[in-house]
Order: sequence, then structure tokens, then C-alpha cells
Amino acid sequence: MSESAAASEAIRHETFNGQPVVRLSLANGDTSVVALHGAQVISWSTAAQGEHFFLSPRAVWDGQAAVRGGVPICFPQFNQRGPLVKHGFARNLPWALESAHRNESGDHAQAIFLLKDDERTRAWWPHGFEARLIVQLAKGSLRMTLDLHNTGSDALSFTGALHSYLRVNDVAQLSLEGLDGLARWDAVRDLRNVQQGAIRFDGEYDSVFASTDRPMVLRDLSGGASLIIENSASWGNVVVWNPGAKLCAQLKDMPEDGYRTMLCVEAACVDEPVTLPPGARWSGRQRLSER
Repeated sequence: MSESAAASEAIRHETFNGQPVVRLSLANGDTSVVALHGAQVISWSTAAQGEHFFLSPRAVWDGQAAVRGGVPICFPQFNQRGPLVKHGFARNLPWALESAHRNESGDHAQAIFLLKDDERTRAWWPHGFEARLIVQLAKGSLRMTLDLHNTGSDALSFTGALHSYLRVNDVAQLSLEGLDGLARWDAVRDLRNVQQGAIRFDGEYDSVFASTDRPMVLRDLSGGASLIIENSASWGNVVVWNPGAKLCAQLKDMPEDGYRTMLCVEAACVDEPVTLPPGARWSGRQRLSER
């Protein structure tokens, strides 16, 4: 295969469920797929372990809102903690592919997606900004970085998240390690405490933890592979969520048993908004690695 043909195979513009996507591929067969709508990573698949992201078979691909699964970008508002639409507008708008490349050895690929303020965003949120999602694919790992630049003349404040939906074999057979000793808000019961030991899942789970820059390990106790999750310290929180059977049955874009095969472990800023003076930048990453 010629060098130009290899480059073409490494970075491909495709259509998935009627929506434009960019596919990154490594020489070993690892791939990642990112939808231009919302710059939403919808797939990370490796030659060693297969697909790592949950994507609901009932997801709505209308080009108007984020789909259920992958990694929606929550910005500039987390959930309903403010006047904007739930989880902000960034996940509901088209982003532009700013650049993409794969190195000569074929073991690393990167794509950068860009969203800028315009008349529509300023009507919702009166600030000048540039948001970039940097997706870096390497053998057995995926790194996603949200980079924000205040291009306006006033300070801005935001909350947000990389809302990662991880695909699992059975949520009841999982153990999430690495959050021991951290402050926790149990949003289901509205209780505040400190996490003790590893987390197991039995029913609806929705908790916000203090930030950690130490690795978390999502372990399959039935003998499956483990996943290492690393968030940068710039994120103020870690959010862990599974809807459980009752809530899942109420979600129109989820199968009733969909909760069994997914778990969200999010890099997030929830408790304290990030404030950026004019001209300032902020960056937050999440890295997922096979173990």
C-alpha cells in the first residue's frame, strides 16, 4: 500500500447511522470513531479486546441531540445545574474537524475537533470561546482532552464533563477501584460521606466524588479484562453512574436491560465551576487503557 493510501485508510470520513463521522485507525487494527455532531466519540475498539464504549441500540440519530452512549461532551453546564439545556449545548451542535493525522509507524493517530461561539451560542450563553476535543489513539489506549480558550472580553465560568459510557459484560460483576478515601455525594439518597474501599453495583448508582489524579481500575470479577481510567487533576470531580433497572426502563433511548452492560465513569467539574479570565485557557483529559 502506498504512503498516501495508508494515510487515507488511517483517517477516514464516513457516515454512521446517517451522521458524518471521522474514523481513526492504527496499523494494528485499533480504531476510534468520532461523530462531527457534538464531537462525540462513539467507538473505541481494539484488536486485543474489541469495543470499549456502550452505544444504545435505541439511540436516536437525528442530528439534533447527543446519542445515548460513547462520550458526550457536557459544556458549558453539567446536568441541570444552571439555566441552559441539560448538560449544555456543546453536545447538540456540529463541530468542525480542525486537523487529523497518523504517524509514519502507524501506532498513533490524532484528530482535533473545534467548536466556536457564534450568534446562536451567544444568545444562550453570552461568551466568546473556542472549545477543542483532542482525540489521541495509541495501541490499547484512548486519550480525550477537552481544551477551552476564553476568546471574549469578559470572564466566563463553566461546569461540564466527558460523559464516558463504558461497555461492560455485567455491571453486577464489576469492581471500581481507586476512589477509596475520597469525599462522595450519593445523589440517589442525597447523602454525603467518604468512599470506603472499591465500588460494587446493585441497583441505581449516581455519585459525585472529589477529584483524583490517581488511576482508577474497572475490574471484571468474572474473569474479563480490566480497564484503567485516568483523569487529569484539572477536573474537579469524578462522576459514576448506572441507571439501574427501574430508571433504565423509563429511558426511551435505552433497552430495558441496557443498564446491565454499561457504566459511566466521567471526568467532570460539578461542585465548583471553572472560571477563565479573558484570554485564559483550561484543559482536562481522560485516558482509558487496556490492562
